[in-house]
Amino acid sequence: MPISQDQFDGAMRAMPGLGRDAASVRRRIEAMEQLLEGLFVIPGTQRRVGLDSIIGLIPVVGDLITASMGAWIIWEARNLGMSKWQLTRMAGNVGFDTLVGAIPFAGDVFDFLYKSNTKNLRIIRKHLDRHHPSTATIDL
Repeated sequence: MPISQDQFDGAMRAMPGLGRDAASVRRRIEAMEQLLEGLFVIPGTQRRVGLDSIIGLIPVVGDLITASMGAWIIWEARNLGMSKWQLTRMAGNVGFDTLVGAIPFAGDVFDFLYKSNTKNLRIIRKHLDRHHPSTATIDL
């Protein structure tokens, strides 16, 4: 039995984090950034490490996988109505991370130090705080 668009939208609003509203998009982007850049902290260093650094150890394929995950963040930002300039900056961050990260050994160290998805999250938060202030969260 097919469902209508209104029923689908109602179901999406009922499920936390799956809606099209700015607050849901923000939660999804923050969760992806946490997964890619801050899954855990290396003991004694206070450095956050995520899937970007771990999967990036797999030559070429790992960098392409994490680049596609970073591109998803940019796609979500596009759906928020961000400007082409902001989207270009974000794509540049992911592209730079992917290109340098593909260099054997040196790229792995670079992935550990350069957090393109965190930079992109900062750009998105600035946009959301200006254009969708109701999505702001308080960091404790």
